[in-house]
Amino acid sequence: MQLTCFRLNQDYKSIRNQFPLSDLYPISKRLMANIMLHYLLFLVFFWSSFRASNGAYNVESFGAKPDGLTDSTQAFLKAWSAACGSTGPATLYVPSGSFLVKPIVFNGPCKNKILFWIDGKILAPTNYWSFGSSGFWILFYQISWLPSRVAFLMLEGSISFVASRNVVVSGLTSINSQIIHIAIDQCRNILLEKLKITASSLSPNTDGIHMQSSIGITITNTTIKTGDDCISIGPGSMNVRIQRITCGPGHGISVGSLAEHTHEDGVQNVTVTSAVFTGTQNGVRIKSWGRPSSGFANNIIFQNIIMKNAYNPIIIDQKYCPSGHGCPNQNSGVKISG
Repeated sequence: MQLTCFRLNQDYKSIRNQFPLSDLYPISKRLMANIMLHYLLFLVFFWSSFRASNGAYNVESFGAKPDGLTDSTQAFLKAWSAACGSTGPATLYVPSGSFLVKPIVFNGPCKNKILFWIDGKILAPTNYWSFGSSGFWILFYQISWLPSRVAFLMLEGSISFVASRNVVVSGLTSINSQIIHIAIDQCRNILLEKLKITASSLSPNTDGIHMQSSIGITITNTTIKTGDDCISIGPGSMNVRIQRITCGPGHGISVGSLAEHTHEDGVQNVTVTSAVFTGTQNGVRIKSWGRPSSGFANNIIFQNIIMKNAYNPIIIDQKYCPSGHGCPNQNSGVKISG
């Protein structure tokens, strides 16, 4: 592939020597227009070449319908199976339009890297009962090396990553999940960036992001407005960095709840920095049930945080019992240390 390079300074000087200053402005405009045209043509060529060289699998080619009404679940599964089985890097491509998808599992491991590229919207069923007892909407299981450029529109659904590693989720929009919007469990090296997560301030259990039993989770440049925790960090979470987060409404960013079980992994090495909380029930919080437990919270850092009308800016609650009924009413075994 041959690329044309423009050396702006040299071209500008040569034009300036040939034409008077009064004529320079319209010619420079034509030059810039020419440059922009070549640039746009290059982008189109690059994207076409990228999709071809990475084995693009368009879900419409497998029967998906972009009308927001036709069930496209099987088409997505077929496209995923083809991409996952590719011996070279592959792209699963969701074009413009709205695609209705019921609870679905994208299983790995795959033979090579997969780029999950979404220009359209993926819709969950509006009927709550269609989820059955699955506990998830979109589940990625045992996936490694999944960069994604996404623009999900989630309706009463959630996306989960389980036993996966080296995953990047960027540009996702999640609206009105029935429960946790994004769940991470038993994962390593996950980057979530530039997300927009929204649910009613009165919707229970709609945590923006929940993680547990996972190592190396980074969340950055994200806006979360929900009826529960913006981010919750459960047992077994290690090496977590959360930065440039806008939270509110919601219950803030929480470590816990911990001590749900007697034998439980702890939480360690968590940094929350450059976050803004607006109209939240809590700001930053560590919460544990009042019962014996092997759990712990070590090296938890909250810094560079702005709070506006947060009811409990900083709270450590070791007798957590949100319903007020059936509380253990014991001393918490969770050890909290710097």
